[in-house]
Amino acid sequence: MLAMDQGVVEEWLSEFKTLPDSAVSNYAASLKDKGSLVPALYKVIRENYSDLLEPVCHQLFEFYRSGEPQLQRFTLQFLPELLWSLLSVSAARDPHTSGCIEALLLGIYNLEIVDKDGQSKVLSFTVPSLSKPSVYHEPSAIGSIALTEGALANHGLSRVVYSGPHLQRETFTAQNRFEVLTFLLLCYNAALSYMTSTSLQSLCQLSSRVCICGYPRQQMRRYKGISTRLTVTSEFLVQLITGIHYALCNGEVELGSKALDDVLYRAQLELLPEALLVGNAIKSSLHGAALKSNNKEGARSIQVEITPTSSRISRNAVTSLSIRGHRWKRHESQEVSVDNEAAMGGVAIPEISVTGVGGERMPNGDSLRPRPDGRAQPDCDALGAASEVSLDPRGHDSGTRGQEVRRQKSVRRMVENEGSGSASTGRSQY
Repeated sequence: MLAMDQGVVEEWLSEFKTLPDSAVSNYAASLKDKGSLVPALYKVIRENYSDLLEPVCHQLFEFYRSGEPQLQRFTLQFLPELLWSLLSVSAARDPHTSGCIEALLLGIYNLEIVDKDGQSKVLSFTVPSLSKPSVYHEPSAIGSIALTEGALANHGLSRVVYSGPHLQRETFTAQNRFEVLTFLLLCYNAALSYMTSTSLQSLCQLSSRVCICGYPRQQMRRYKGISTRLTVTSEFLVQLITGIHYALCNGEVELGSKALDDVLYRAQLELLPEALLVGNAIKSSLHGAALKSNNKEGARSIQVEITPTSSRISRNAVTSLSIRGHRWKRHESQEVSVDNEAAMGGVAIPEISVTGVGGERMPNGDSLRPRPDGRAQPDCDALGAASEVSLDPRGHDSGTRGQEVRRQKSVRRMVENEGSGSASTGRSQY
């Protein structure tokens, strides 16, 4: 460690001790302007045998215990590096060099599991419903959901999952180590939008190292650190994936992609279903997406699919609204037809032209054949066919239909009588 970095850390350690309580907020806001402080603290944490490690851990715990949100977030940004220091030392079976780091992590854990009154916290999480959009899915992208009785009964209901109360821990053991570390990662992920790019890079490196150490992929990554396999849990990997997802969408595309692949690699080897489910879901959602690789200092976000403003329903789709509209149009056309027929005396009279010549086609489609006297005679077959034209049963009753049939028969008899009379007159003259 360089003397300049050591001087920056020592100055930071001394100024907070003499700070009055009224100036804590202003001091917390000024920490982000100290550009050389954060890299120097990272160097101290990575050197397990540094003399400044213990006072630095003590100061970070004082920051967190103060209750000032900005000071707490300042401490949380170093959490991935602190976790890796603890795990690497535990794998090397040299616990004496990690005592101050263990105390810091246990102190943060014990502060987070209780509220201001000292009562145990019970955290609640709402599981998103598939029928409503959330950060993780869009109902339109899933497709149609069967409307079963169970689906309708659960529609609109939210499932809430509870975590806690958690027990206080005084030391790390093989049984509770990852329980504590998983909860600490949960607290870290709750403040992801405030984390710096350096902290996100540290999280991705932690994920890769934990998952590949002791496995063949370690040679592919050319990591020359510890070669001992680290035990992990599915819940711990899920929390890592949550942070990696955020890092992927906020500038750390290369490191985030490698970390996600390494976590999925370890989850496949260990057959951890929860980590496989979440990891593959995030990988599928980011497939082909244009991730922000250059904007590291812009607005923090996670990319999700947004429902388009235009309707996805085709204009020709058969819906309940289109069925009702079709019924209204048909009803209106029937009313217009009935009104027209009422204006004509309640019946529809076919159009018959008597001025045509032999072989002509009448306006209603019937044909005219020549008579002996040179005049055209309507085709009786055509009139018979016209008499058999059925009327709309919805516009007339049975009595009206009978009257129309009788009228058509009388017209046909008159035409036939006229034709026979003309023929007899012609023969007598001849």
